[in-house]
Amino acid sequence: MTRPRFNRILLKLSGEVLMGDGHAIDPAVTARVAREIADVKAQGYEVCVVVGGGNIFRGLAAAAKGFERATADYMGMLATVMNALAVQNALEQIGVDTRVQSAIPMSSVCEPYIRRRAERHLEKGRIVIFAAGVGSPYFTTDSGAALRAAEMKCDALFKGTSVDGVYDADPKKVPTAKRFETISYDRVLADNLKVMDASAVALCRDNNIPIVVFNIREQGNLARVLAGEGTATIVQREGD
Repeated sequence: MTRPRFNRILLKLSGEVLMGDGHAIDPAVTARVAREIADVKAQGYEVCVVVGGGNIFRGLAAAAKGFERATADYMGMLATVMNALAVQNALEQIGVDTRVQSAIPMSSVCEPYIRRRAERHLEKGRIVIFAAGVGSPYFTTDSGAALRAAEMKCDALFKGTSVDGVYDADPKKVPTAKRFETISYDRVLADNLKVMDASAVALCRDNNIPIVVFNIREQGNLARVLAGEGTATIVQREGD
């Protein structure tokens, strides 16, 4: 499948991607993810990153067990800052200049989110990691990723998951599930396919930002998908 050439991308990673055996943040796994990002950066792409916090604390799950929802969501946002710092550390250990910007100000450990400053970092060749979602409860990191992709004028949002695209059913439970090469935003929303949450998909649709879903756990896959060689699904406007 031939894919369009993207220049600036936002990579959305789930927090679970950083997990290893017995570790919420596994240094070896985080280092591998960092090398994936660095390889893409070395090819000339401008890259910004959003990492979820589900490996440490998931606000929605905690709220279901009795936590007050807003408090639980803030705790989840803080977990994303920890993951962002871990990825920043792994990138800088291999010589990649990186900045973390948080939607919740915490100046002792990272920069506050300032759109123009983030754009300047990207123009200077730095990788920018956005943390703490949108800075408000009741929004997921998927929504934060879609928002930052729109603000940074990214050509696409790449969602790295544990599956190689979008299926019409859960491929881990349904062996006959069909994978889509391309699918429209409206079909994803109408069929309630679990790509990203509905508000994130709608925001990408309204700003015409393709969502590329691929398996980040397969080594070297991000670079292959960007080159049009790997397996992935593109969510885009019908007919594009």
